[in-house]
Amino acid sequence: MSYEGSSGVVNGRQNGRPTLEQVAARAGVGRGTVSRVINGSPRVSEQTRTAVARAVAELGYVPNQAARALAGSRTDAIALVIPEAEARLFAEPYFLDLIRGVSAELAYADKQLLLTLVRSEQERQRFEQYLAAQRVDGVLLASVHGDDPLPDRIRELGLPVVMNGRRSEAEPVPYVDSDNIGAGRAAVAHLVGGGRSRIATVTGPLDMYVARARLGGYRAGLAEAGHAPDEALVSTGDFTEEGGRRAMRLLLDRRPDLDAVFVASDVMAAGARGVLREAGRRVPEDVALVGVDDSAVARLMDPPLTSVRQPIEEMGRTMARMLIREIQGMQEGGGGSESGEVPEPRRHVLPTELIVRESC
Repeated sequence: MSYEGSSGVVNGRQNGRPTLEQVAARAGVGRGTVSRVINGSPRVSEQTRTAVARAVAELGYVPNQAARALAGSRTDAIALVIPEAEARLFAEPYFLDLIRGVSAELAYADKQLLLTLVRSEQERQRFEQYLAAQRVDGVLLASVHGDDPLPDRIRELGLPVVMNGRRSEAEPVPYVDSDNIGAGRAAVAHLVGGGRSRIATVTGPLDMYVARARLGGYRAGLAEAGHAPDEALVSTGDFTEEGGRRAMRLLLDRRPDLDAVFVASDVMAAGARGVLREAGRRVPEDVALVGVDDSAVARLMDPPLTSVRQPIEEMGRTMARMLIREIQGMQEGGGGSESGEVPEPRRHVLPTELIVRESC
């Protein structure tokens, strides 16, 4: 929630409005725990609830009017947070398909969608303040990097959150993902089956689990085919077309004899295809090409791109359904135990499918 600070104590009373942090310090708990108690969350023990209530009374703490109005009610609003610039959001078919799925499911549930871009630390802090004011019932997160603290901060604020993808194999926050390891393995198996032996890959940014997983699938596929790993055949991109171009140039400089490339997204594959054409390499005669997403980009490329389809729109729908169930559980008092323990988070990994076209 959003609160005013205080500047000291006069005659045992605050001479300004007490803050949530001061209540937390007095009660000996975290800021998020205080927020959960104030908003009636069942995810705290009776002992903790009593300690917070005592601190509130002693400090004379009063939430702001908006927070009081929201404290036992719903906003019927869901925030979808994408930490990317507008240029990538509207150029990347992945995000548009994800938004379509989320929007359709929320509309069916009569919920309002708030699309939020978080592109800097300042914007992240401002968004946290917005969430603390309890202006949304829950949060959906997409394109999260490994060191992003936002999912944990949202949970500390007592809000339910579901992620698209995950930050690591041991992700503690509920998420919906696709089988990215399987995507890499399927792509390599298809290329090997087509007689390719010098198979390169263009990865996404390796601080993202999705990129590491697809790279892991690529390496597993090579091992299963009996191919020795060659780091000269691995180049890192950033899920943009220009990133695909840069990575492809580097691969051709290192290994001009490569005969296939598994590219971790269709958009990067479009950039790689342009570099191959500039270098006089024919696709698929000289170099076979496989992407990921099975987006409109893949279907419109020349030649049409073989791509691993992930059910992006269905991921969006599944995320929204998970979050709505979590919100309902919290509002009905079934979202946690009286001990304050958070229940085991739900995780969904949806299957991927290789769609074969003329690029290999």
